[in-house]
Amino acid sequence: MSRTGFYTHPDCRRHEMGAGHPECPERLDAIHNRMLVTGLADVLDQREAPAAALADIELAHDRWYVASLRGMSERIAEEKAAGGPAHAQVDPDTSMNAWTWNAALRAAGAALDATDAVIAGELENAFCAVRPPGHHATHAKSMGFCFFNNVAVAAKYALKRHNLKRVAVIDFDVHHGNGTEDILAGDDRALMCSFFQHPFYPYSGDQRPAANMCNVPVAAYTRGMDIREIVDLVWMPRLEAFKPEMIFISAGFDSHRDDEMGQLGLVEADFAWITSRIRDVARRFSKGRIVSCLEGGYAMNPLALSVEAHLRALADL
Repeated sequence: MSRTGFYTHPDCRRHEMGAGHPECPERLDAIHNRMLVTGLADVLDQREAPAAALADIELAHDRWYVASLRGMSERIAEEKAAGGPAHAQVDPDTSMNAWTWNAALRAAGAALDATDAVIAGELENAFCAVRPPGHHATHAKSMGFCFFNNVAVAAKYALKRHNLKRVAVIDFDVHHGNGTEDILAGDDRALMCSFFQHPFYPYSGDQRPAANMCNVPVAAYTRGMDIREIVDLVWMPRLEAFKPEMIFISAGFDSHRDDEMGQLGLVEADFAWITSRIRDVARRFSKGRIVSCLEGGYAMNPLALSVEAHLRALADL
């Protein structure tokens, strides 16, 4: 059996935010179909995501915020049953339906279960094909298609429940992971390394970040070779000095050159290379332990091809 786990759950497809929304269930279908066509589905350790416990989600999120999301979900279900609207708006581009709460619990639960399995040695690493994504969700706010910050929840869980001393978060989404920074900034047990298009949504990450944030804003149309140089010259020295005991990845594939959500110029080979560099660090300092969670990626074919490249690098195929 493969030492790379693949987590997902049908509930993650039931969350949707209305016709035409880019963060759609078809994203997971594209990944699933690519895995079948390439045979990856047969070589990875496929696992069903459990629902996260609220006490674990509250390691990263305010309990009143969590309770408010649950209450909103219940109201949507009641109103829909009575013939009311199927969605409730959370911010201008983010909404909930009756399945969002369950999907968010499964998305965070995938990251937590993967963390347990990797630390237990059942898996070397894992990828969580889940939605809603997470890296814009702050300690007490939903935004940018995100409700629970799956990676930040898992990082806090590894520190608190497994007593790890140092964890790293790597974010290669086209957008700055402002929620992850909000939750982890100032915690010297965590190091966050990211690049992101700037200026661009959510217009953050460049304003005197905390010492444990390694943020690299890049201009639109930055291409893969320049990103590789940033990884080698900026990320790697920080990661090697930090010596993380486990690495979490916010795997956003909207930095692909064919994804119209942003204007960066990465291709599949770049995602594979970045993943291999992260894996090198994990093997040297972290017993190979990596948990990766899907973030952005909204053009179906580039998304599917990029996830395939990421998975092949994780599984060393």
